[in-house]
Amino acid sequence: MGQTVLYEAGDGVATLTLNRPQRLNTIVPELISDLRAGLTAAWEDPEVRAIRLRGAGRVFCAGYDIDWGSEAMAGEGKVWDPIADYGTMTRFVDAYMELWRSPKPVIAQVHGFCVGGGTDFALCSDLIVCAQDCRIGYPPARVWGSPTTSMWIYRLGLERAKRLLLTGDALDGRRAVEWGLASEAVPADELDAAGLALARRVALLPANQLHMMKLLVNQAYEQMGLRVTQLIGTLLDGAARHTPEGVAFTRAALDDVRRAVAERDGPFGDYGAEARD
Repeated sequence: MGQTVLYEAGDGVATLTLNRPQRLNTIVPELISDLRAGLTAAWEDPEVRAIRLRGAGRVFCAGYDIDWGSEAMAGEGKVWDPIADYGTMTRFVDAYMELWRSPKPVIAQVHGFCVGGGTDFALCSDLIVCAQDCRIGYPPARVWGSPTTSMWIYRLGLERAKRLLLTGDALDGRRAVEWGLASEAVPADELDAAGLALARRVALLPANQLHMMKLLVNQAYEQMGLRVTQLIGTLLDGAARHTPEGVAFTRAALDDVRRAVAERDGPFGDYGAEARD
């Protein structure tokens, strides 16, 4: 197992920790591979009945690593192929959906920023426990992205999903609970204990019962057209990164990531340069 996702297990719970704290746990291919390896280890351990997903350092996950993404888009002589782009991003979506399909329930423990692509880790998990002062949102809706897993609408409904995606605004932990996005919000210094306590409570059930209850709920949402919505969301994500505004953002990010994010988010008066995508 690699070093970008750490693994430990005990008392029926496997804990997977996103471990790129110096880069705000931003997403790169290596992290996705390590996540899949960690999930496989949890699935194959008969003592594990629940999985806890958290982030090392001061944030849960600040989305895709813009340095990596910008360089991947802007290679010399590179021409955008929308289907090749779709194929690449589908591999990421499939990894997030491993959380959704996991036979063992996944509890996401969210602190600091959970933004952009990082929200896919949380929204594809089964339950979310968060710090009261965390920030959960999708600022790339303003430019350079479309939520590929499309989980916002399924977890929040039409009005609230549009409220977030038409502004790029974020929720704090208290509002996430109020809106039904998270199960519980606690002070940041109590989060680790709260996340582990919920995971251990879930792990009290037999593994087969947990799998059945998860299948029951998930199938209802899949019948609403989740797979089709994700196909559209993933295609639109590639298009959003190749609009005139998206290309301009890529060029700005290659020059100075923090400035590009700050200029995009600054007019909205939110966390701007503190977060990546």
